[in-house]
Amino acid sequence: MNIFGFAGYSNSGKTTLIEKLVPRLTARGLSVSLIKHAHHGFDLDRPGKDSYRHRAAGCGEVLIASDRRWALLHEQRDPTPPRLDELLTRLSPCDLVLVEGCKDAAIPKLEVHRATNGQPWLHPADPHIVALACDTAPESALPTFALEAIDDIARFIINHLELDIRTC
Repeated sequence: MNIFGFAGYSNSGKTTLIEKLVPRLTARGLSVSLIKHAHHGFDLDRPGKDSYRHRAAGCGEVLIASDRRWALLHEQRDPTPPRLDELLTRLSPCDLVLVEGCKDAAIPKLEVHRATNGQPWLHPADPHIVALACDTAPESALPTFALEAIDDIARFIINHLELDIRTC
């Protein structure tokens, strides 16, 4: 699988950018999946639901399925977060896996940055950042895109990974 990441501080626009990129990538014939790293506890389940009750009772995994989708809820009892390579094995085969977060992963990444957040740039210390999407361009030799340049960013990812697409 081809993997491409998005790194940036909270509220930089990573999710919005990815949300706009996915239709552009799938329109070119690519099958796309996503891994999102959350820095905080989260739960897709709700108290009172059968699946929640089964997990609360001690099930390590609960698979919920319907005619429209399925989800596997895995309880991480070990406080060590799973590694990206472990998470990738959980996905079905696809052309491209986008990774949101996982700033320390050794994968090609686009840094998403907003000057108004007041956070420092990541790319000077991360050799895996291959391009920037930002509202204010820094002094950098890396390819730099406006946050709204969705088609240009999609083309960059396709070209950088040398993806075989039907239409570009």
